[in-house]
Amino acid sequence: MGFLAEYSLFIIKFVSVIVFFFLILMILKSGRSKASKQGSIVATNLSDNYRSYTKVIDEVIFDKFSLKQKLKSEKKEAEKLSKQKNLATKKELKNKSDLNKLRDNKMFVINFKGSIDAREVESLREEISAIISVAIPGDEVLLRLESGGGMVHGYGLAASQLDRLKKNKIKLTVSIDKVAASGGYMMACVGDQLLSAPFAIIGSIGVIAQIPNFSKILKKNDIDFEQMTAGEFKRTVTMFGENTPKAKEKFQEELEHTHKLFKDFVAYHRRDLDLEKVATGEHWFGVTAKDLGLVDSIQTSDDYIKDIVKQKEIIEIKFLKKKSISDKITKSSVNIIDDILSKVVHRNTNHLL
Repeated sequence: MGFLAEYSLFIIKFVSVIVFFFLILMILKSGRSKASKQGSIVATNLSDNYRSYTKVIDEVIFDKFSLKQKLKSEKKEAEKLSKQKNLATKKELKNKSDLNKLRDNKMFVINFKGSIDAREVESLREEISAIISVAIPGDEVLLRLESGGGMVHGYGLAASQLDRLKKNKIKLTVSIDKVAASGGYMMACVGDQLLSAPFAIIGSIGVIAQIPNFSKILKKNDIDFEQMTAGEFKRTVTMFGENTPKAKEKFQEELEHTHKLFKDFVAYHRRDLDLEKVATGEHWFGVTAKDLGLVDSIQTSDDYIKDIVKQKEIIEIKFLKKKSISDKITKSSVNIIDDILSKVVHRNTNHLL
């Protein structure tokens, strides 16, 4: 009995700590949401970065004469290609006011490292809007995606943002170097082509919700828990009240419905997938995911960029928010609390992908 009492006390303390951190997180996020959401788009030419790497190394491995000859040869080749492109453009240019045809095609790179609530979608929205405003036929977007999933509504919106690119007929390539599971895969499957590193984690097409229940501990200590609702299923399962079979059945029904929506979404974007085989909630490494049809090829984002840089200019697009003083002070605290919540209470009564 002494062990059970100590264990119960430990559980209550543990829950108290989690609730405390959760309340702090809500307060900090509330303050952050009131701050200015204004920001700016920053564009970085990654092609210049790659060329600078080559230049630095060439200066070491070539002697002065050889380097000079190499630079001359590259300059002649670049001028030749430029003339060819200009002639082709002039022939195709019917309307001299259409200046978009005077520029070469670009590949825009955006990054998405998703948290549980997918709050990064705020920046993603701005980045995609910026790209759509300047993109021309033949441009491409490379999304470097990293996410283990999270809340349904957050990742549903993120996937919808990516779908805006396809509706504007902009090719979307999704590269997964580490993980795109559950809600992360919901985003990834929108892409026209999916690239995966060999050991990236892919899939987890399922829905989960976990919740501890402390009703027995409360009863043992003569603590009543009162909860009033209007509507039969306003609340189904609960942490502190007694969960009835009917409530559990309804909650499971909600999970199954969410899973069906998830499967339908994946099936629409990846029409050749055997959903009965891959929509079990399992995840696979990249090489196996390719065999299952979850991704199209095994390749890292670095290799893909290295190949494309020979054909197109590569521009990285980032939306940087303006941060208030309180944002700067609380940023590290919010990140620490988010990490704790993701590790300790990663699954709660919200449906998670």
